[in-house]
Amino acid sequence: MHLHFQEAVLNVLLLWILTAPHEFAHAWVGTKLGDDTPLLDGRVTLNPLAHIDWIGTTLLPFATSLLGGGFIGWGKPVRSDVSKLKGGLNGLLLVALAGPFSNVIMAVALAAVALGAVGHFPAFAQYLADGVRLSLYLAIFNMLPIPPLDGSKLLLAMRIPMSIYRELARAGFMLLVLAIGVSDIGRWMSEWSYSGARAIFGMLR
Repeated sequence: MHLHFQEAVLNVLLLWILTAPHEFAHAWVGTKLGDDTPLLDGRVTLNPLAHIDWIGTTLLPFATSLLGGGFIGWGKPVRSDVSKLKGGLNGLLLVALAGPFSNVIMAVALAAVALGAVGHFPAFAQYLADGVRLSLYLAIFNMLPIPPLDGSKLLLAMRIPMSIYRELARAGFMLLVLAIGVSDIGRWMSEWSYSGARAIFGMLR
């Protein structure tokens, strides 16, 4: 069995880089809407160590990358107190959308640096280009309306009964496995992230 050690380390590092602004965006918007919970939890920071789930952001993506079995991972969720948020569930939706939006911003920033580095540091530029695609994939993936993903907050904003949301949350992991592993959703998200990356590079050139 061939172990992809270097690829695993680089993938984990890339996930750390992308997780920090994603979770920071959730925390920052939450505090702007009146919820001090992220501030009390120490989440209003770009320090990656504050946002890392050691299983989801390090061990699992390292293991899956090492064995060449894909790339799976997640960050440490930012807690929100709906009762403190301006707008209640609508405010919670804004907090949720801030994460994927930050991934789009990061994709543009990484693409700009990649274009500047390609002439002198082609390997580094390629690494950043991979980051552009991964950042867009994370943005799209997180918009799936399946708990605990950010897109599930759309369901709460639409005022679906909390009992139904809780049932979806209990089955969330299995629903994600089915969505990615059985349906064509995983392939579509990959294609959209590649198309989005090409569009960003085309816009910046």
